[in-house]
Amino acid sequence: MANQELNVPTKQETREEVTREGRSYVPQVDIYETTEGLWLWADMPGVDESSLNVQLDNGVLTIEGHVDVKQYENTTPLYTEYNVGNYLRRFTLSNDVDSDRIVARMQHGVLALEIPKAERAKPRRISVTP
Repeated sequence: MANQELNVPTKQETREEVTREGRSYVPQVDIYETTEGLWLWADMPGVDESSLNVQLDNGVLTIEGHVDVKQYENTTPLYTEYNVGNYLRRFTLSNDVDSDRIVARMQHGVLALEIPKAERAKPRRISVTP
């Protein structure tokens, strides 16, 4: 292996008031844009789809995942890079998305959101007449 240090990103705790027990963290995300829409992937280890809330309200997309922290209560960590907690993040979406066709999938601790663009926001060819 090359002589490189591993740079492990630290988890950021949310700065919002949370009514659930335990800590809440900001999940790390990747967002990509295509001509058809946006793709968002959020790392939310320990969250299954039954503990996940994805909501769009007044242009604000909220992703929230809950982890059962009780299973970790009687453990004594020797070393930790991965802190256990809930996840919360909000994004303001433009009016150029088709909110009725947003699709969410959860697989192996990664939330994948497909956020299609509205037809008016997609590139289109304009005919030129003589």
